[in-house]
Amino acid sequence: MRNSRAFLIIGVALFLALAAVLVAAKWMSEQGAAGTRVVVASAEIAQGTRLGTRLELAEWPSGALPPGAVTDVKLLEGRVARTDIQRGEPVLESELAPPGTTGGLSAVVAAGKRAMTVRVNDVVGVAGFALPGNYVDILVNLQGSAADNGLRVQPISKIVLERILVLAAGEESNRDDTKPKAVNAVTLELAPDQVEKLDLARSIGTLSLVLRNQIDPQPANTLGATRESVLGLPEAKPAPAPVAAASVDVPPRAVAPAPAPVPAAAPAPVRQAAPRGDGVLVIRGLDAAPQVFH
Repeated sequence: MRNSRAFLIIGVALFLALAAVLVAAKWMSEQGAAGTRVVVASAEIAQGTRLGTRLELAEWPSGALPPGAVTDVKLLEGRVARTDIQRGEPVLESELAPPGTTGGLSAVVAAGKRAMTVRVNDVVGVAGFALPGNYVDILVNLQGSAADNGLRVQPISKIVLERILVLAAGEESNRDDTKPKAVNAVTLELAPDQVEKLDLARSIGTLSLVLRNQIDPQPANTLGATRESVLGLPEAKPAPAPVAAASVDVPPRAVAPAPAPVPAAAPAPVRQAAPRGDGVLVIRGLDAAPQVFH
């Protein structure tokens, strides 16, 4: 009795296993039959180049179709790749420059961005590790100088731009190369306001590139390093603005009294002679004399 029950259980288990295998095979065959033909790269396509004839159609499972996949090769005529596309990889709309874009580095620049080249050396360029596709921070070092208002500007080193994409190192824009390259210039992708800031920064100070983690979006939020903060000294207070010479109260000088006015000379008294007989008084100027007529 026990043996019969064991055989029954084994038989049921085998039946269920066979049914599961048949259902799985049918599902897989249906998935394969429901595949979609998408455009894939028949050869490696470099960034900034036209797709050309390096395209072909390939079967792709409908359930795993990537967003933006293209199903017609004719729709990609004259298009330019914004990123490197490997052989057998589906060509996605997000990896292509807008229609009508010419090849070259301009096709790689994102909408609303600008490409700007800055000079670097083996130190400023992070020993050649600032490669296309990496993100860098830009540091400016300002030496002390006298400002227009007479104050002394202290030396400072400050991060002025963060998470800037490197488009090209020298004349190379290939992002698959991980070997460091010593170049004398790098091309960066910047917003218009960042272009203005970087152009001013390189004219008033010395630039340095700081390599950062590609997946780290956190800002630095630093105040900059000064001579006092590096040496651990108390921060120097800015010198007060020059003050115009204060007026000094000078006691008034003793002023000599004005001379007393001299009274005007009184007119000379008119001399009058005693009349002698009949006559008249004749006046000539200030003199008066009697004239006697006999």
